[in-house]
Amino acid sequence: MKGRYSEMLDTVKLPMVEIFQTVEGEGKMAGYPTTFVRVYNCNLRCTWCDTRYSYAPEKPAFTASIREIVDRVQELAHGVICLTGGEPLMHGDKSLALLYHLAQIEEVWDIHIETNGAIDLEPFARLRSEDENVGRKARFVMDYKLPASGETDNMCLPNFARLEDRDEVKFVVGSVEDFEHGIHILADHPTQATALFSPVWETMPPDKLVNLLLEARPQNGRARLNLQIHKVIWDPELRGV
Repeated sequence: MKGRYSEMLDTVKLPMVEIFQTVEGEGKMAGYPTTFVRVYNCNLRCTWCDTRYSYAPEKPAFTASIREIVDRVQELAHGVICLTGGEPLMHGDKSLALLYHLAQIEEVWDIHIETNGAIDLEPFARLRSEDENVGRKARFVMDYKLPASGETDNMCLPNFARLEDRDEVKFVVGSVEDFEHGIHILADHPTQATALFSPVWETMPPDKLVNLLLEARPQNGRARLNLQIHKVIWDPELRGV
């Protein structure tokens, strides 16, 4: 495995959007200084997407070899990486090789992978079991798409069984109907991952979502409200933060 991915270090190039440093804005790592590695393109087109610049018809900002990406991450020297997109896992073996090499960076201790629920996680879960560094550092943050997104039919439901207790499953809630759908999904597909419920800012007031969580108590009260603090700190339309 090491030899296979080592061969891809300089020969493989990925389309990229940006690599930057900020604090993580949501989930378990909210508030931690983080290096964001945003890979270009996505296989979904959610109605409420806030990163439309990361997929076609927009163009990649640049292409980079895996070594070049790793070198930039090492220059920024944060212990936490957010591997995101677009959809960072849609590039198959290239995505696997990128994850492998990011996990070999000694000072990195958390790599959370923002994935959209439509990519089969089996190869990436297998890599976690095969490589010690990937196994210690890599976590999935799977964004299950609810009906208001327009992409529910594309979800890969077997992924729920592949999530572990260190992982997260995110539900972006645009309506009461969305919330109820998420509750049913959790009941039908139990998972060890922590469920995060995030409001669509334009259509679901956070206080209303809090009341729904308090009443329904998904995952026996273990599910959490998830707010995007970067949209509080900076203008919601600002990139690179």
